[in-house]
Amino acid sequence: MAIIRSLPFFVLLMGIGSAAMLVPAIHATALGATRVMQTFFYAALLGLTLTLLAGLATSGRVPRNAALSQLMTLVLAFGLLPIMFAVPFYEAGENIRFSDAWFEMVSSFTTTGATLYENAGRLPPSLHLWRATVGWLGGMLTWIVAVAIFAPMNLGGFEVRTAGGSAQFTAGRYSQIGEVARLQDRLARHTATLAPIYVGLTFVLWIGLVLLGEVPYIALCHAMSVLSTSGISPIGGVYYAVSGFWGELLIFCFFAFAISRLTFSRGMFGDSDARLARDPEVRMALILVSGVTAMLFLRHWLGSIEEGTTSTLPALFSSLWGSIFTVTSFLTTTGFESRFWDGAAEWSGLETPGLFLVGIALIGGGAATTAGGVKLLRVYALFRHSEREVERLLHPSSVGGGGREARTIRRQGAYISWVFFMLFALSIAAVMLLLALTGVQFETTMVLTVAALSTTGPLAVVGAESPISYAGLPDAAKAVLGAAMVLGRLETLALIALFNPEIWRR
Repeated sequence: MAIIRSLPFFVLLMGIGSAAMLVPAIHATALGATRVMQTFFYAALLGLTLTLLAGLATSGRVPRNAALSQLMTLVLAFGLLPIMFAVPFYEAGENIRFSDAWFEMVSSFTTTGATLYENAGRLPPSLHLWRATVGWLGGMLTWIVAVAIFAPMNLGGFEVRTAGGSAQFTAGRYSQIGEVARLQDRLARHTATLAPIYVGLTFVLWIGLVLLGEVPYIALCHAMSVLSTSGISPIGGVYYAVSGFWGELLIFCFFAFAISRLTFSRGMFGDSDARLARDPEVRMALILVSGVTAMLFLRHWLGSIEEGTTSTLPALFSSLWGSIFTVTSFLTTTGFESRFWDGAAEWSGLETPGLFLVGIALIGGGAATTAGGVKLLRVYALFRHSEREVERLLHPSSVGGGGREARTIRRQGAYISWVFFMLFALSIAAVMLLLALTGVQFETTMVLTVAALSTTGPLAVVGAESPISYAGLPDAAKAVLGAAMVLGRLETLALIALFNPEIWRR
């Protein structure tokens, strides 16, 4: 264990990624796909060998600047590891270009779930399993990094509660924390806590889907995709799943782990007494899901009353459930579409109901979860600030209550949330401009940009008036989207922190 802790974080990620290649190798062996098995097995041996050599060369090295080393490690992980993951994908597939394999692995590792192969039969089953496995590993990395790196540095949504120095970890005390607790020690401690929870939840969902009649291989891919919010599916989503409504209901319950970190990490941030029912992220999620569902559902219901038409009770329930499941799925940036969503879309009477999903995906899920987007906590801070400003217009001499934390969120938290929102908007504008320069049309650039920055790849299928195919994009556009996915996963504030002069000082 001491030897493993002495290795750099990036080398550890190389070893874990290489060992994970044995999963599709074992699956290919069971299917009798000898060539695919050999490809992943040899790639695993090669990756483990490179990991061993890199570990021997870098073991025991202590970085001069802990903060800079951690941020650079994350950039290298999401920038370089997909290249290693793409090698067996490229070799095992047929008529696959390496650039396309790289795009698939970037999309999977950032838990975006965008794919160039909409036809599920285009790839062997073991390659679909590899995509889901890479996405699952990316989700686990996001959990651990949020606690071990982003929380001490006040990034990833933690800056909303810690603005103004009211948090457990403040910017001024981070250097002291970096000296007392090395990164490897924090990673080992938090990995030992979070990894069993992550694996256990995936196993429970997998077994549940199998008991509901789903094929074990498909159930495993869907279970890993739900926990990582990657939305990767070997059959094109839960729309075609055998488990049907009950499978969707089970998956819906696991969306909670992408809405609030209190569902899996209570007590890790000094909030052991926090209640899930009072969590602001849960409340915002309920408001958004119920509001969007009501707009989609009531529009047709009121119209049917005016026209004097009636609908059957099963059609009414199917439309309501299709809206609730799909809206929640895109709020968590998973991107699974309910089999009843078509009925809900027709029920709404809107020409492009997918635009609601674009806005929902842009908001995203909870902080320190696998979900992307702006994050519910930042939206909550802006909402409370707006509520307070309206109250002051009506009662200028009023005093806002709620305690110190509530005042911090309404003031400094709302300020930093607005800064992040502006940076996110500028990122959208920059990516759209780059995509437009590659020849992509405006409507397509808007949907693809939001899909990439919010890590919601399936948004391209339902967000526009007609489905958008990633395979039809030029190579330059795919490269831009790949970079946007990494930016959306790491968030703009984390990359801007790299240019902070204080981080570069020894």
